Amino acid sequence: MLVAAAVCPHPPLLVPELAGAAAPELDDLRTACSAAVGGLRDAGADEIVVVGGADRSAAYGAEAAGSLAPWGVDVRSGEGEPVLPLSLTIGRRLLERERLAASGFHAISFDATPGECAALGERLAATAGRVAMLVMADGSACLTEKSPGYLDPRAKPYDRAIVEALARAEVPALDPVEAAELWVAGRAALQVLGGTGTGSGNGSGNGGGLRGELLYDEAPYGVGYFAVRWTE
Repeated sequence: MLVAAAVCPHPPLLVPELAGAAAPELDDLRTACSAAVGGLRDAGADEIVVVGGADRSAAYGAEAAGSLAPWGVDVRSGEGEPVLPLSLTIGRRLLERERLAASGFHAISFDATPGECAALGERLAATAGRVAMLVMADGSACLTEKSPGYLDPRAKPYDRAIVEALARAEVPALDPVEAAELWVAGRAALQVLGGTGTGSGNGSGNGGGLRGELLYDEAPYGVGYFAVRWTE
């Protein structure tokens, strides 16, 4: 049963060791992510699972490691050969910062169907124990003319719908085609979260009576970053 969730973005610059003094504009986001992840600890969960988008779907054990070497500095999370994709590497880093550990890491393909996402969410939540989930999800990268995907007028209302729903502890219906057009890297991961309570991953409530709280919602680099926590 899902008893808590945190939604955080996964830009490499979120890790101070990589950013150094070059990204003070992310200090508020780092603080918000710490608060969101701290809510998982406070939930008294039996296990924490981390979900994030990647080029292909895969499951990794609790000891899986990741590295930010492809982004300039070999900052590692965990020991051993780094195998985690970026989203899960940042997720592990956020947990370590709060002295928490995951029972497993789950990559979901960026182009996974809503049904595939919902099935994973339902499976992860369908245990007898108390499950907390850290969901790594960026919003649209088409919010301004300087965004990686350039400006698309659909991007702001699309991101706004996501943020408003998450603040109500819901996941909105997200069309995979439109999400891809708007460079929404977190679409699949968010639909995994949606599947934990509804079994559909296509909107509506989480089914567990959780309360949502929006902690951050900005686009410092033209990419939508938001931090949200769901608690009982």
